[in-house]
Amino acid sequence: MKQVIISLSIATLAISNSVFGQQEKSATLKSAYQNDFFIGTALGLSQIYESDKQESKIVANQFNSIVAENCMKSMFLQPQEGQFFFEDADKFVALGEKNKMFTIGHTLIWHSQLPDWFFIDKNGKDVSPEVLKQRMKNHIHTVVTRYKGKVKGWDVVNEAIMEDGSYRKSKFYEILGEEFIPLAFKYAQEADPKAELYYNDYNEWHLGKIETVVKMVKNMKSRGIRIDGVGMQAHVDMTSPTLAEYEKAIVKYAQAGVKVNITELDLSVLPSPWGTSANVADKVEYDEKMNPYVNGLPKDVEEKWENRYMDFFKLFLKHKDKIRRVTFWGLTDSQSWKNDFPVKGRTDYALFFDRKCEAKPIVEKIIKLAEKK
Repeated sequence: MKQVIISLSIATLAISNSVFGQQEKSATLKSAYQNDFFIGTALGLSQIYESDKQESKIVANQFNSIVAENCMKSMFLQPQEGQFFFEDADKFVALGEKNKMFTIGHTLIWHSQLPDWFFIDKNGKDVSPEVLKQRMKNHIHTVVTRYKGKVKGWDVVNEAIMEDGSYRKSKFYEILGEEFIPLAFKYAQEADPKAELYYNDYNEWHLGKIETVVKMVKNMKSRGIRIDGVGMQAHVDMTSPTLAEYEKAIVKYAQAGVKVNITELDLSVLPSPWGTSANVADKVEYDEKMNPYVNGLPKDVEEKWENRYMDFFKLFLKHKDKIRRVTFWGLTDSQSWKNDFPVKGRTDYALFFDRKCEAKPIVEKIIKLAEKK
């Protein structure tokens, strides 16, 4: 009898541990959505170098994908022609390997945060198309080859299309025309044939932008140039875009034959002088009425913010067959770029973890949402 009781106790303990393990596993964002899409976050240098134990714990426990916020942009990787600085990027990639994460490189070709030398010759004039092509190829090949097999996906080109569907008149466009985008993807594919390749942009639900991006995707595919996904930055606010607008964009991109990445998700509760924008060139002077929640969010505002996030995640789950990953642009409210954009010095509450590195109630709600599906 004693042996039976002991056996039953062991069996009961095993079941309890199994149940507890399942509960523990489902109590994180990454485990709750592991069968739907990757859950990621952007990392700054503080998180990359694991300077704060609380932040490091959040990154390791809650996320299974990471993207470099700044250290892989060209102005940091190649500040002078032929002189590469890889220390920060190496550390970032090593962190992803240590935590077995789906690591994303951001970004190879972007008109902003670009070193001055990239477009000019020794006389300060625009370089020829041939020289620019070679510089693009060298930068992309050098960076992508270094992290071949380690970085799983690249934002190859960033923010090249305007809301009306026209091409941004960047130096890339002025010197090479529309062809600079297919060229960048071609070079990236050569450097790492197995890495996923993405086009990434903001205000990605605007009809003109959707039309041009879809056309661009189809054109590259017809030419045998691989593009695996479209990144929708998802810098959203409390009113814009509508869920219908966002859903239409997700469906349109998926119909073009690529996966959708929600790449830079944050939800601002603060008023905007012109509506939602992510153009870092846009700045307006500080205005007190633009910073109404210095001492925290009123309860009713917080509830509306939570409901808005919930609605977006319901939409993501509805279209999980089309979505590869959902990545937040930052870890905690204190580090969010929205505190300084478009009005410097504001206090925003755009992310899932507060200024004390504590999970907001929305985290548990988003986890439960996945468990109910």
